[in-house]
Parts: sequence; structure tokens; C-alpha cells
Amino acid sequence: MPAPRTDELRERAVREVRSTGRPVAHVARELGIHKEALRSWVRQAEADADERDDRLTTAERDELKELRKENAELRRANEILKAASVFFAQEIDRPRTMPSR
Repeated sequence: MPAPRTDELRERAVREVRSTGRPVAHVARELGIHKEALRSWVRQAEADADERDDRLTTAERDELKELRKENAELRRANEILKAASVFFAQEIDRPRTMPSR
């Protein structure tokens, strides 16, 4: 039988801890998972279920990641616009010479 996918294993392990109340270390050992990884998964599941407020939910983490990415893009665009405005301001201030005939 093939090993379960990571997502499936995560869901199964978290469900086992939350539904049975068994210690994380016991479930982790049984499933071959590092206990701190499982502990982190359980905490995240609790945050996603609004059972704890000391960490962001998965949706909030995803939104924060997207907002940071968008913020970085906007900062880059702003720097480009600043450089362009300096360039065009210099062009406007440059004296025009009359072509010689």
C-alpha cells in the first residue's frame, strides 16, 4: 500500500489527536511523524477553527502573503515612477537650443 500523501497524513494525524485527546507524542510516534511537526499542525488546525487566537489562520496567512507580494510590487512600481519623473523633470528643465541654419 503506498504511503499517504502529506495532506492526507496531516489531516489524519490532526484528527487523531483532536478526536481522541491522545498525547501528540504518542500519535506522532505511531504515525512516524516528528512530534513538533504534529504539534504545529494541531495548533494551526485549532487556529483555523477559531479555538486559539495566538496565531493566524491559514486564510489569514495566505492573505498576508499575497498582500506582502502586492506591496513589494507596488514599491517597485513606485520606484520606477519616481525615477521616470526625475528623468522627465530634467528633460523639461533642459534649455532648448535653436537648430543652426
